[in-house]
Amino acid sequence: MRVFLLGGTGSIGTPVLHELLRRGHEVVALARSDVSASTLERHGAHVLRGDIAAPRGWLSALPTVDGVIHLACDFASDMAAVDRGLLDTLLPRLASQPTRARFLYTGGCWLFGATGDRIATEDTPFAPLAAFAWMVPHLQRVLDSDDVDGIVVHPAMVYGGEGGIFRRFARDAQSGAVRIVGDEAIRWPLVHCDDLAKLYVLALEAAPRRSSWIGTAVDGMPVGRLARAFDAADFLILSPDTIAAELGEWARGYACDQQLSGARARRALGWQPVHLDPIADIHQWLHQ
Repeated sequence: MRVFLLGGTGSIGTPVLHELLRRGHEVVALARSDVSASTLERHGAHVLRGDIAAPRGWLSALPTVDGVIHLACDFASDMAAVDRGLLDTLLPRLASQPTRARFLYTGGCWLFGATGDRIATEDTPFAPLAAFAWMVPHLQRVLDSDDVDGIVVHPAMVYGGEGGIFRRFARDAQSGAVRIVGDEAIRWPLVHCDDLAKLYVLALEAAPRRSSWIGTAVDGMPVGRLARAFDAADFLILSPDTIAAELGEWARGYACDQQLSGARARRALGWQPVHLDPIADIHQWLHQ
């Protein structure tokens, strides 16, 4: 398949690119900067220069594609408007193709809100974090489209690779105190970026249209247990208001106590995540 990849240099996008190429797909990737273009070309993608915030500037150069994987999100205050503008232009462009495209849209675990002792599945109603409430109608727009085969993947908290959630803990540990938002008993659903990449490609290749998939390898692990794996001298509990003032309203999600299940993807798509022990992964990462 020829796949158009948005967000191909991110912490999820990079392993997705590698997995697509490993499975024999051709990748056309959007690059906003010279650095991103060079990185994507080095990894084996064909580069289309442009910015998701200005799709009319590059849309005419987009070749016919068999699939789109949309991973681009920068957590800026205008991310909802940027995403809306992208869908407003990209979906009609795909509808005009001679062949039908598959469109994988990225949701997220924070759309399910705090689940507490319940383990959420794809059938659980959304209760989104306010900063991401806009994403629900956007993903529904993709799923409901008659012009593409819409599919949604909801990643858990992603770790591994060059980015991911543990980078902040590692930086904090170097200064002597790991910062935890809310309470150390808060649980995070977790997935390694390499496992998640495999799920995206499996969904691209085999998922039915209008289907949704949760990408979780570990249903939920207390954040305090994760933080202790970094061997910091101390812990600092931050309020959600404090982290929101520092990073933006989206960061309130760090205080979201969640458990999510990836069982449907294992059962129906044959997804087999191999990173099932995040503590061991942290120790390996720290000592490599």
